[in-house]
Amino acid sequence: MPELDPAIRAFYERGEEINRFSPSSPSGPLEFQRTTEILTRYLPSAPLKILDVGGGPGAYAAWLVDRGYNVHLVDPVLLHVNQARSAKAGVSAEVGDARELAQSDASIDAVLLLGPLYHLIDRQDRIKALTEARRVLRPGGWIFAAAISRYAALLDLLVRAGRLHQPNVFQTVRKGIEGGVFQGTQNDLFTTAYFHLPQELASEVEGAGLELSAILGIEGPGFLLRDFESDWADPLKRETVLQTARLVEQKPEMLVCSSHILAVGRKPRD
Repeated sequence: MPELDPAIRAFYERGEEINRFSPSSPSGPLEFQRTTEILTRYLPSAPLKILDVGGGPGAYAAWLVDRGYNVHLVDPVLLHVNQARSAKAGVSAEVGDARELAQSDASIDAVLLLGPLYHLIDRQDRIKALTEARRVLRPGGWIFAAAISRYAALLDLLVRAGRLHQPNVFQTVRKGIEGGVFQGTQNDLFTTAYFHLPQELASEVEGAGLELSAILGIEGPGFLLRDFESDWADPLKRETVLQTARLVEQKPEMLVCSSHILAVGRKPRD
């Protein structure tokens, strides 16, 4: 199995990922609701075999099992695999890497890549992960590949977190914008990651031999709310945040104003 960067492994072995979508997590519930909304829009009805690659502690896997899907999770972090197995009866999980899947050719109906592209710094590794997803998909099967927006850190640290002025933070963000590689271990901002431009994500999906159906903004600008937890608890404000994300989800000019972007594609039938 390909080796995971030690800094990335150390970041996730803190165990904090399990709280990523909790109400107190900045924009986490928005990301989860919008992602599941998009999955519902495209996925055929259950039962289907779904492979959740880089699925972390199993939030999406558990949600899918509740809806009747047969879900198997793969993640390079053993802690996540154990958490996913405990998250929901019916979720099976194993340690593995997006670039080298154990599943057989054309054996899966849909693949989720809602994380691996964040941490594959080299384009060839990202293409390899997408190509592996295509390999295990049945003809006509769906792939959902998420990426972090190139400008997510700039907007978040300037508007919501108010940290862009701090020593070295601006320089870290500037280097990330210039080359895509975000060295987030510096100043405890995140971990080593790759931040995509929308056209770059589209190019990688198509470069792996997949048919691109859509590039969508997930959260829209709502991820920048300073008091997200309070606004999300207000039904009217929450619905406005969701409607805003839906309104601009396919506007090319607005894609970079979302923290995450999602490529929806299919394996060709021929």
